[in-house]
Amino acid sequence: MGSYVCITGATGGLGRAFAVECALRGWDLVLTDLSVEALANLATALSVTYEVKVRYYPCDLTDNASRKAMFEAFRQSNLTFWSLINVAGVDYEGPFTERTLEQIREVIRLNIEANLEMTRTILDLRDESKEFRLINVSSLASFYPMPVKAIYAASKRFLLDFSLALREELRPRGGTVTTLCPAGMPTTAGAICRINAQGLMGRITTKNVGYVAARTLDHALKGHSIYIPGLVNRILRMMGGLIPPTLVAHLIGHRWGGAYQRVMKTANIP
Repeated sequence: MGSYVCITGATGGLGRAFAVECALRGWDLVLTDLSVEALANLATALSVTYEVKVRYYPCDLTDNASRKAMFEAFRQSNLTFWSLINVAGVDYEGPFTERTLEQIREVIRLNIEANLEMTRTILDLRDESKEFRLINVSSLASFYPMPVKAIYAASKRFLLDFSLALREELRPRGGTVTTLCPAGMPTTAGAICRINAQGLMGRITTKNVGYVAARTLDHALKGHSIYIPGLVNRILRMMGGLIPPTLVAHLIGHRWGGAYQRVMKTANIP
């Protein structure tokens, strides 16, 4: 039995783009997301179009019991993996005091807890005959303290630091970890609205999900540690590193706070 690439959040915009790109390269896939119908449709389309094996497992990654059931299904099916692409994540944009406790827990459970458990389990099931490639989807936000996106940015910073540390642990064992740190991507109507609210900066920092997925895989296969799509975004990252964090937070708060208010007005939210 061949080994697989596992993709979480597979039916979303970026997850789907990764699934298509992997199938295009002839890699067999294990896909997971919430909707069984969306997974089934995607799996059928990929297997027919690209003639690859595609298995799918619906799972609520924020739920411990649901994760355990999926992991047990992996073991019962004797699946082995040579790659994991952790895409699943969530963000609730707006002031921290407007977030409910359940929203806070959901960000922590999906962006951090689920990522760690997926990574730990897939590493146990890795195909030892191949070099292991792990891709964690972080964000350009991981490099900055971000008012209006405080929980999200902090969770993505955790993933960035974790990924860099794990990369060193896996190096002697024939594994690499690549952290994807994109800016905006037009994955949903809400994401497009937020990009438009940023004006020119939103548009020039945005990259298409197909481009991001293809380039990320190229960087992962070369063993690169961090990939930031887009020259403008890489320049912003370098410039941000030269400015004190308190000033960065102030500048970002001014920019994102204004954009958030424009989004709220567009959506007619008081």
